[in-house]
Amino acid sequence: MPAEPLPQFLSSIKLKYVKLGYQYLASHMLTFLLIPVMVAAFLEAAKIGPDELVSLWRSLGINAIHALCTVLLLVVVATAYFMSRPRPVYLVDYACFQPARNCRVPFATFFEHARLMPFFDEKSVRFQVRILERSGLGEETCLPPANHYIPPCPSMEASRAEAQLVIFSAIDDLIAKTGLKPKDIDILVVNCSLFSPTPSLSAMIVNKYKLRSNIMSFNLSGMGCSAGLISVDLARDLLQAHPNSYALVVSTEIITPNYYAGNERSMLLPNCLFRMGAAAVLLSNRRRERARAKYRLLHVVRTHKGADDRAYRCVYEEEDVDGNSGIRLSKDLMAIAGEALRSNITTVGPLVLPVTEQLRFLASLVARRLLRSRGWKPYIPDFKRAFEHFCIHAGGRAVIDELQLNLRLSAAHVEASRMALHRFGNTSSSSLWYELGYIEAKGRMRPGDRVWMIGFGSGFKCNSAVWRCLRTVSTPVDGPWSDSIHRYPVHIPEVVKLL
Repeated sequence: MPAEPLPQFLSSIKLKYVKLGYQYLASHMLTFLLIPVMVAAFLEAAKIGPDELVSLWRSLGINAIHALCTVLLLVVVATAYFMSRPRPVYLVDYACFQPARNCRVPFATFFEHARLMPFFDEKSVRFQVRILERSGLGEETCLPPANHYIPPCPSMEASRAEAQLVIFSAIDDLIAKTGLKPKDIDILVVNCSLFSPTPSLSAMIVNKYKLRSNIMSFNLSGMGCSAGLISVDLARDLLQAHPNSYALVVSTEIITPNYYAGNERSMLLPNCLFRMGAAAVLLSNRRRERARAKYRLLHVVRTHKGADDRAYRCVYEEEDVDGNSGIRLSKDLMAIAGEALRSNITTVGPLVLPVTEQLRFLASLVARRLLRSRGWKPYIPDFKRAFEHFCIHAGGRAVIDELQLNLRLSAAHVEASRMALHRFGNTSSSSLWYELGYIEAKGRMRPGDRVWMIGFGSGFKCNSAVWRCLRTVSTPVDGPWSDSIHRYPVHIPEVVKLL
């Protein structure tokens, strides 16, 4: 990946994003103000005896008609209030695709295949090996069957076969976990950035599971590694409009058609980092599902930097000079990612940070604005006080390193991200669910724990989702980590020498 580190994005906060975060709070300010007033009024009323209540009633001169009208008005207001409240969105359960062992790509296999490819020159082979040595990936990451051929076979048939394998496997596991009947699914959201066939992947799922004809289905493409949280946000909005519904969210990236067969270094990186994977997530707004749901969705904050030309083109699909199609990663990628993360985190902060952290942060921000002194060190909020678990998109080792440094996280806080990258590679939008699966497989999730998911991708976008655990999550006996969790965490050296 590009060598440039992320900027110290918490040291140059933009005030407009702080304002945006507090606008979220201001929209619920009436609720925060009314609750203590109502509690105080109820406590005072509880102290008054029956005789005093009768005397108060007579002194006010209120007749039965006025009282009835008042009660009816209160009922109408209360009904309108409760009807306008956002419906809770629960994560009932989720499942991740577990690749077969015959899809593994050990370092030796990757190196040998790269050398045998007829289109790579020696410099390109050595460059890919150097990237792999420093990538943080392990020996068990997997590529689809078509990519094991020499040269690869990126046909439409092979791409569909990979899509059916990863998507259907994840959905089958989810149905087995939850006992959900496919006919009960009301909303279907599928995201896959680089493979968009006709009929769509969402239509493929409808056909396979014989879903209802009136299902609300959506197929998102071209939205990069952050599309998983965009899909969750879309499903949340739909669940607000449709009560008593189930939403199935499927996140994946199909690797088969996207192997780059050229020699431009900026386009070779995806060959080294991306691996096969998929996740299926069941969301619901049915209140009876709260008893068995694992998590409740609290916030989704999305940041889009596409108005800036540099950000728009930093992850760009195009052809090289020889006509080979691939994804070009700009040398400005890390700096642009830092700007998007800074904006997103500044908006998330007022929603999740304790009051003490917010006051310190605001005091530091105001002091810097008033004094205009570069020597005044900004206060970096302690996000560890807001979250127990962090799921940072496993896009690459450098990004995880820089986020850990800038957010002052411990090695334990980024362990799930590092281990998911090591075991499965960059699985694009589904990587966050492999990380959450790691935390559960280690038995670390407790009721009330808060989880912060951070995803980012082309466009350029950075998205956050905040979840709260609702119950004790038992250690799963199956799933993608079932055959390897006992070996993790592992030590990941800075460089794994292959040559």
